Amino acid sequence: MQKRIVVYRRLPEALLAELKRDFHVDDFGHLENFEDPAFRAALKEAHGLVGASQKITPEILDAAPHLEAIASVSVGVDNYPVDELTRRGILLCNTPDVLTETTADTGFLLIMATARRAVELADFVRRGEWQASLGASHFGSDVHGKTLGMVGMGRIGAAIARRGALGFGMRILYSNASPKPALEEELGARRRGLDELLGEADFVCVTVPLSPETERLIGQRELGLMRDSAIFVNIARGGVVDEAALIEALDAGRIRAAGLDVFEREPLPADSPLPHMANVVALPHIGSATHETRHAMARRAVDNIRLALSGERPLSPVNEDARPL
Repeated sequence: MQKRIVVYRRLPEALLAELKRDFHVDDFGHLENFEDPAFRAALKEAHGLVGASQKITPEILDAAPHLEAIASVSVGVDNYPVDELTRRGILLCNTPDVLTETTADTGFLLIMATARRAVELADFVRRGEWQASLGASHFGSDVHGKTLGMVGMGRIGAAIARRGALGFGMRILYSNASPKPALEEELGARRRGLDELLGEADFVCVTVPLSPETERLIGQRELGLMRDSAIFVNIARGGVVDEAALIEALDAGRIRAAGLDVFEREPLPADSPLPHMANVVALPHIGSATHETRHAMARRAVDNIRLALSGERPLSPVNEDARPL
């Protein structure tokens, strides 16, 4: 019997055609939510799921009794009940590595844009207000030679730290669950407790995954430990930060600025003050949003689901305990 795959994120046509050669594929690439009746019907026969950005719940899993594997077109797995998947013997795969450098580019873009007030001053020019040489009220801050504090030092955190240390001569601090001796040697990085890092860093960049342990990791107390000249950057997940506390700190000038690619609610609600604050650079979650990287992520997901449903070890399994590989 040909196994069935339900796709709920748009894939490149060539990759979709590749899947269709070996599997029966139900394509819901433009699906807005999981309440679609046709999608629900397809779940009943699905052996594999390929997608991202939608919350997979136990109720969804109950609707897919034959499900063997899920290939997420993402590196983060906070939309998946990993323990429940493992209990049910359902393999989860993700797409690490292929988006590391592109996401790190985005992180450093936010560091640069906030420090030099690039968006704010570009709008200043666009409005026709540049009528004379700029004075101190429009000056930004240097990046080179400053202290970069990484909250999280996984693949993406390390890639941002390399840009800072090797490209801009920055001093690197990091707060991480485990020491990184190789990065300490390569970059001169120094491990700190979170509170100590927040107090020392000129730039605080968050790259930790969202989990029960990291939810609202940065709140009013933590923001209060930062220098009033410091800049905060979040490319992790919106839930890692208490957004109301961040808005309050920015509005009161307790920190200098923030560069944000992720938010508690996405897309941002119309009443959010963040996009309208002069000291905020707000991006629409573009961390991995390049043609090359999104294709590479889709490629990895397609390879993962094919291998998983063929009884082979996928390229990047998350919960290997779900079933023998």
